[in-house]
Amino acid sequence: MRGRYLRLAARAGPLVLALSAATASPSIAGPPYVTDDPEPTDTGHWENYLYTQSTHVAGQRETPEAGIEINYGAFKDTQLTWSIPLNPNPGPGGMGLVWEPLGGGVKYRFIQEDDNGWRPQVAFFPQIFIPVGSDNRGASVTELFPIWLQKSFGAWTTFGGGGYTNNPGPHNKNFAIYGIALQRQIVSNLALGVEVFGQGPDTTTDHASTAVGMAAIFDFSDLWHLVGSANTGIANAQADQFSFNLALKWTP
Repeated sequence: MRGRYLRLAARAGPLVLALSAATASPSIAGPPYVTDDPEPTDTGHWENYLYTQSTHVAGQRETPEAGIEINYGAFKDTQLTWSIPLNPNPGPGGMGLVWEPLGGGVKYRFIQEDDNGWRPQVAFFPQIFIPVGSDNRGASVTELFPIWLQKSFGAWTTFGGGGYTNNPGPHNKNFAIYGIALQRQIVSNLALGVEVFGQGPDTTTDHASTAVGMAAIFDFSDLWHLVGSANTGIANAQADQFSFNLALKWTP
């Protein structure tokens, strides 16, 4: 999960068709899922996304967003993350969006996965989200403090967790977020998965929300990847009537 659950202060074009390279590496978790994972970017490497996303939320105008997320493996088990919007008014966001228009964080993995046992890898990923644009005028800067876990069993990977969001401001409430996902490596360059995620009420008049989604990761090569997801609400569904997330991923 990218920590983009807050609806008041965030988190398409044609698909490119190409033949996959035979040397493509297996896909890992993370975007395009809303649920995040504990695996940091490899030390000295980058994991970047040029994305577009949109959500339909009751009572809000639908505004497609575009932006760039940059991840860098700064140290062993440590990832630095920044996100930058490409449109000046990205809209108020929605629970089903993956990327935050403007924000950053540090992911630190403090438990390694036991490949031969049941111990998962675990990471702490605090983040800060900064409102951008006229639609978010007066919205508060928020902070997320989550713990994420992940365990793989052959071609299957499951990951998830949750955390606490500090959401200051009049009539706002601090709230919890959660998510769990299951992914299957179908072939060497294609992974498919499903997820369930949600959050508690973020205002004094709101209700808890839950959504379900599907995701796909396609590896053109070890360097270029296409990732996408779609989701919809199942509890308090007006908070996420429909959302999609699509990105070109570059991993130099």
